[in-house]
Amino acid sequence: MLGSYDLLTAFVLYAFVSSITPGPNNTMLLASGVNFGAWRTLPHALGVSIGFMVMVIAVGLGLGEVFKLWPVLYTVLRYVGAAYLLYLAWKIATSGPMSEDDGSTRKPLSFLGAAAFQWVNPKAWVMAVGAIATYVPAQGYLLNVLLIGLIFMLVNLPSVGVWVMCGSALRNVLRNPRWLVLFNVLMAALLVISLYPLLFVESGFS
Repeated sequence: MLGSYDLLTAFVLYAFVSSITPGPNNTMLLASGVNFGAWRTLPHALGVSIGFMVMVIAVGLGLGEVFKLWPVLYTVLRYVGAAYLLYLAWKIATSGPMSEDDGSTRKPLSFLGAAAFQWVNPKAWVMAVGAIATYVPAQGYLLNVLLIGLIFMLVNLPSVGVWVMCGSALRNVLRNPRWLVLFNVLMAALLVISLYPLLFVESGFS
């Protein structure tokens, strides 16, 4: 499976680096950790990792080829993703202050919402296509696709969890409403900036 130990090691390193570096998922998880704490953000983090695993497997089973045949479908997906990212950025920027009831009057992104978001996340597409194109050997292809998806999830979950814990650790620092508003606006701005590769960089499906 995966051809060799060296290939497996290289893939795990790829999965770790691509998972822990900044992107839309980690920006939102950091903001959610600040606004809701680690425990309430857990479904969001699980949705990211499990949803991404499903996406990697789907790409490996041929979804990428569908987009190559009909690139207009991916173009539509890109602009739907852009609109959704702008909506999420607005939600973050306009988040109210932390409440003493542990934020129960507000809700973090759900498991299903986070899983669905992977399909409109530009960084997730780059990661998924890169993993399948680079690290899946032809021999035992189907089994290796499933293994790649599973390993990616196992590496991704603790990686994104670091961002959640960093956000949770900042909760006490950001109890001041003014600092929290500034933080949320900054996170929203970073999400908007992340639209650049989504809209202005070649997708590879055209």
